[in-house]
Amino acid sequence: VLVDGIASRSCLLLAVQVDGCEIRTVEGLADPAGTLNPLQAAFSTHHGLQCGFCTPGILATATEALERGEITSRAAIVDLLSGHLCRCTGYVGIIEAIADAAGLPPESERAL
Repeated sequence: VLVDGIASRSCLLLAVQVDGCEIRTVEGLADPAGTLNPLQAAFSTHHGLQCGFCTPGILATATEALERGEITSRAAIVDLLSGHLCRCTGYVGIIEAIADAAGLPPESERAL
């Protein structure tokens, strides 16, 4: 979740700790009509989610970083994701989705 704009582990927070704070869940990232925000849409476009277990935490963390303007390279994204474990996607789609939402150019093809 985002607590006053800061990604936080909801499982480690007591309700009393967030009394009076603004709380945004992953569901609150979309607009009231249900239209996905650019980051959520990029996750769909780049196949950055599969089982969905890690997705809320990654979306919250990436949302905070995007709002702060901290995503300036793919290396910054890899560093950002260091605290998240995804066993389904292999991270490629996740990294590309965050890069896309940050406005980074598409990764050039790698030499084989």
